[in-house]
Amino acid sequence: MLDVEQIKFQLCRRLRWKGMYVEAAPDLTVPPSNDAFFWCNDTMTCLGPDGNLANEEKCQSDRGCHEPL
Repeated sequence: MLDVEQIKFQLCRRLRWKGMYVEAAPDLTVPPSNDAFFWCNDTMTCLGPDGNLANEEKCQSDRGCHEPL
């Protein structure tokens, strides 16, 4: 598993997730869930231009379609 700081600095600028569009503080009374939903802003699907899954661990600098932040 990758380090959070390592992931943050290598993400593709095309990667999007629903948390980017929510301007609310997290509700700490609700247990966290693993409902992250990612998509590629280039393809507008859960797959990148190379046909591989788009998420925070996969959209890194080693992919050919990667665009640095």
